[in-house]
Amino acid sequence: MASPRQYTISDLAREFDITTRTIRYYEESGMLSPTRDGQTRLYNDADRVKLKLILRGKRLGFSLSESRELIEMYDPDSDNRHQINALLSKIQKRREQLEAQLHDIRLMQEELDEAETKCREALGET
Repeated sequence: MASPRQYTISDLAREFDITTRTIRYYEESGMLSPTRDGQTRLYNDADRVKLKLILRGKRLGFSLSESRELIEMYDPDSDNRHQINALLSKIQKRREQLEAQLHDIRLMQEELDEAETKCREALGET
């Protein structure tokens, strides 16, 4: 049996194109738990997967606590229906938030267009 792979903080920072400070932040928040070899942090495959999921959650607009909640639901001995349903619920909520933001942006663009038109009219432009 092959021994589990270990990664240094620099390995993970390079792989995911993030800073070592970011990884230390996730460690401080309790999301990652590396072992130590002297001063060197050693992360295992589970830590690597968690980091990947944290970063994916961040890209989707999830808070760190939302990502933590989803990651903690993972149970390799189940079909993870509970986790998947929770993820679907968070996705729907995020979509609704984005739709509301998009609506607000469109309204602001219309107001900017109107203000610009009035300014140009005041200057005698068409």
